[in-house]
Amino acid sequence: MNQQKLPNATAVLVLGIISIVGCCCYGIVGLICGIIGLVLAKKDEALYSANPTLYSDYQNLKTGKILCYIGLALSALTLIYMIVMVATVGLDAMMDQELMQERMRDLMGQ
Repeated sequence: MNQQKLPNATAVLVLGIISIVGCCCYGIVGLICGIIGLVLAKKDEALYSANPTLYSDYQNLKTGKILCYIGLALSALTLIYMIVMVATVGLDAMMDQELMQERMRDLMGQ
């Protein structure tokens, strides 16, 4: 029987990689790509579970799904870190290095 590739397996793999790299963009890009990748993976898993002999690249789908989970976790941690930093030192201090150093010294009690 002629096996075909899952329609979104490559896209899920690429989105998983982008979600890991995207965690460096304040976590937003990584979260978006990770969520989209997981939604596409769920659709392809439903196709594969309906007829596993028809599709061939299920391993790419599983790898992409794992990468999406890792990217989501890293992006969530980055986003939480950014929120804590803004709440602690303020947005204006994050833009000005001298003000950031002053606020950090104040927080450390020096």
